[in-house]
Amino acid sequence: MLLIPAIDLKDGHCVRLKQGDMDQSTIFSEDPAAMARNWVSKGARRLHLVDLNGAFAGRPRNEAAIKRILAEVGSEIDVQLGGGIRDLDTIERYLDAGLRYVIIGTAAVKNPGFLQDACTAFGGHIIVGLDAKDGKVATDGWSKLTGHEVVDLAKKFQDYGVESIIYTDIGRDGMLSGINMEATVKLAQALTIPVIASGGLSNMADIEALCAVEDEGVQGVICGRSIYSGDLDFEAAQERADELNG
Repeated sequence: MLLIPAIDLKDGHCVRLKQGDMDQSTIFSEDPAAMARNWVSKGARRLHLVDLNGAFAGRPRNEAAIKRILAEVGSEIDVQLGGGIRDLDTIERYLDAGLRYVIIGTAAVKNPGFLQDACTAFGGHIIVGLDAKDGKVATDGWSKLTGHEVVDLAKKFQDYGVESIIYTDIGRDGMLSGINMEATVKLAQALTIPVIASGGLSNMADIEALCAVEDEGVQGVICGRSIYSGDLDFEAAQERADELNG
C-alpha cells in the first residue's frame, strides 16, 4: 500500500484547500522542496504534486517550484503531478525534468483524443484523475459536475492504456471525514488497472481499512490534510501499512 503525501502548490507555496476552494487555503510551507525532502525522510515512496493555479488556469503556473522539488527528490522516488496539463509539449517537458507520472484530469474528460495521444506517446507515464461527487465526474477544478458515471469513464480510459486511476470523492476532500471506501472499492473491482484513493483520509483506521482491500486493486492513497494537521502520523502509518501488507 503506497501512502502518497500530497504537496498542493498555490503561488509557489505548499497549501491545503477545503473541498477544492481556492479561497479556503492554509499555507503549510513556503518551501515546497524542503517539504518534499521531509516526506521522503519519513519513508514516502511516491509524492503527489498538484499545480492548483494551473488547474484553474488550464496551463502550468507553478513550474519553477515543481522543478525545484524534482531537483531535490526526483532521482530518489517517483513523483506524480496534476493540474493544468493540457498538451503533449507540457507532458514531455515535465518528464524530461524528472517527473515519473503525469496526471490528466479535466482534459481527459473534455478531450479524450488528447488522452489517447498522451498514452500513445508516453505509455506507462499517464495517470487519470477522476474527481466525483455522488458517482458523477466533476471537471474544471471541481467547479462543474458532468453527467458521466465514474466507472464508465474509467473503463474507457483503461482501454486507452492509462497506468492507473486516482479517484477523489470531492465531498470529502480536506474534510478529514474518512475515505469513501465503498465507491473506491467498487471502481477498483470494475478495472484491471490500479486505483489510488483520495479525499478524506483521516486516521490509522482508514489506513488499515485500505490495506484490507489492497487485493481488490486499491494500490495507494493520497495523504493530504491529515498528515499536515497531525491527525495522522505519516511515518507510523506507512510502517503500519507495510506491516499489514508487506
